[in-house]
Amino acid sequence: MWRELAPIGRHPASGGYRRYAWTGADAECRAWFQEQAEARGLAYEVDRNGNQWAWLGDPAAGDAVVTGSHLDSVPDGGAFDGPLGVVSSFAALDELLGRGARFTRPLGVVNFGDEEGARFGLACVGSRLTAGQLTVEQAHRLTDADGVTLPRAMAAAGFDPEAIGPDPERLARIGAFVELHVEQGRALDLTGDAVGVASAIWPHGRWRFDFLGEANHAGTTRLADRRDPMLPYAETVLAARREAALAGAVATFGKIAVEPNGVNAIPSLVRGWLDSRAADQESLDRVVTGIENAAREYATTHGVDLDVVRESFTPVVEFDHALRDELARLLGKDTELKVPVLGTGAGHDAGILSASIPTAMLFVRNPTGVSHSPAEFAAEDDCVAGVHALADVLEGLACR
Repeated sequence: MWRELAPIGRHPASGGYRRYAWTGADAECRAWFQEQAEARGLAYEVDRNGNQWAWLGDPAAGDAVVTGSHLDSVPDGGAFDGPLGVVSSFAALDELLGRGARFTRPLGVVNFGDEEGARFGLACVGSRLTAGQLTVEQAHRLTDADGVTLPRAMAAAGFDPEAIGPDPERLARIGAFVELHVEQGRALDLTGDAVGVASAIWPHGRWRFDFLGEANHAGTTRLADRRDPMLPYAETVLAARREAALAGAVATFGKIAVEPNGVNAIPSLVRGWLDSRAADQESLDRVVTGIENAAREYATTHGVDLDVVRESFTPVVEFDHALRDELARLLGKDTELKVPVLGTGAGHDAGILSASIPTAMLFVRNPTGVSHSPAEFAAEDDCVAGVHALADVLEGLACR
């Protein structure tokens, strides 16, 4: 499975993946998922929001156990973020069938669409729509960098954008959702564990900073006469690092747009996107407020206007305690070892669904902690350990 999936959407120059929602690479990933489902005799379906499902048993029976993740990527992303969870789900099902497991609850594997938000700027679109956390009107206003709207992109890929929306009936059939994911950090590597259980997802969000100055000639405009928005932007990037360090949080300006974007032109607009995350809401608020206050001071100093817009936000997510504890019990039942329980600063579909259904997560060790990069890596032995762990969890939940 891994070998078949690996070439899809891989950029030959960077070695990273460009699997963006509703593109050709996304269609190939979806075809791969459907092939895996049909090869196992699973009932395959696509819901109104473009999420793919594969079922063993009848989901209409209710109280289903679902596992899975996503197949899309960030720009030049790694091979493991998302796909490891989907591949491991099918592999865990294969192991359970090989064990002769007898299922007492329906079992589903899911590929949620547009989890990374790389194309339309909002993460977890498929799960947000399903859970009713993104309205149809908001979804229809999403636009990519080329001005293509989400409805137009979906229609071009053969899906009906008028059908999207909340899907409470589908969620009501699910008794538990367990997502396996490569760890996006080094906590497991530091403890020496191959697999861990998630406790919570840090609150996080994205803010757009628009610094509005005045375009002018780079060679003839005196420094004293300039209204250069690049200067307060650069100072704000440094302020973000300072504020995050003080609060034990993280803050990153990872995307920028410049107009008119000429080598010999002073910019008229510098637009930067801030991603910030912290262990608690108070810390996050303190970081973002500190960054915005600094940005406004810098903008005023340089005669530049500033607009700040919060584009998305997810509050702290505490995974279902009973399900989390059950996962830890199932993974540690045959050993004396205590399964590590750890928080994460990364958002996931499991976090979105946690407001509607019991959810939990398993993490597989990442020896470098690198993620959202072609250098993202997990050792084969650890990936196999993740499959065994997921199989044990699914057996404990769905085969009682």
